[in-house]
Amino acid sequence: MITNQVVETWEIHNRINLYILDAIAPENLADVSPVKGRTVGELFAHLHNVRLMWLKAAAPDLLKNLKKIEKTETRKKDLLRKALVESGRAIGSLLNNSLEADGRVKGFKPHAAAFAGYMISHESHHRGQIVLLLKQSGHRLDNKILYGMWEWGVR
Repeated sequence: MITNQVVETWEIHNRINLYILDAIAPENLADVSPVKGRTVGELFAHLHNVRLMWLKAAAPDLLKNLKKIEKTETRKKDLLRKALVESGRAIGSLLNNSLEADGRVKGFKPHAAAFAGYMISHESHHRGQIVLLLKQSGHRLDNKILYGMWEWGVR
């Protein structure tokens, strides 16, 4: 049962990432902080690319048909969405497989449940950056979206 709950938590988290992405106008993927750094699109690509890094280390068999998003592709909203769906599914499989086996993710300590927490924490940090970048760029997300990302029971 705990396996299902951990994987479901990951899946909810990933759907919230997609919920945010879906609310962003394609042209706003180029928004960047006044103090430089990654654009909104680059941040979404970073989430996907870090997932691939972990899959390569822990479960290379799950990388099939997944490819890194290059910097030149970070304004392609459809590509970002497709990539996050696919890498999200692969991370869900990694969690499921790890929890059903010995409870460990290769290359990560202490255990698979903590790995889920680590991934969600990392991605939520960048999700906060995305929301802030959009606000600083004059493209603040609608309150419906800002409140909606906290409605885990319906996502």
